[in-house]
Amino acid sequence: MTIETKYFTPLEACNTLPLVKKIVKDILDTSREMKLLADDFGVKDINNNPRLRKMADEINGFISELEEIGCFYKDWNFTIGLVDFPAVIDNREVMLCWKSDEDDIKFYHDIDSGYSGRKPIPEEYLNS
Repeated sequence: MTIETKYFTPLEACNTLPLVKKIVKDILDTSREMKLLADDFGVKDINNNPRLRKMADEINGFISELEEIGCFYKDWNFTIGLVDFPAVIDNREVMLCWKSDEDDIKFYHDIDSGYSGRKPIPEEYLNS
C-alpha cells in the first residue's frame, strides 16, 4: 500500500503548529530526560533498561503522531526540534521547514538540500 504525500500550503502548515509544537516539546523533553537518566546510570544500550526503552517507545509514538499529521521530524540529535512539511513552490516539491524556536513557518528547502539550504518562503505563497 502506498501512502499518498500530503502537500501543505504555508498557511495549512502554520495551522498545524499548535499541535506540532506540543508534540515536538514532548519529543525534546522526553529525549532530554532520557539522556540524563542514561548518563546517570551509565547506560550505553537503552534496550537493557526498561524505563529508557519505554521512553524511546514514547518518542517513536510522538514521531508517528507528526507523520499522521503529514509532517516529518528531522532532528535526530534531539536539540532543535526540526520538522519538515511537504509542499510545492514554483511547481517543485520542497519541504517547508520549521524549528521549535520559531513562531511561524517562514522557510523552505529543496528536498535534497535539507536544513542547510533553507530559504525564505516567497511572499506570494505565505498567505495561501
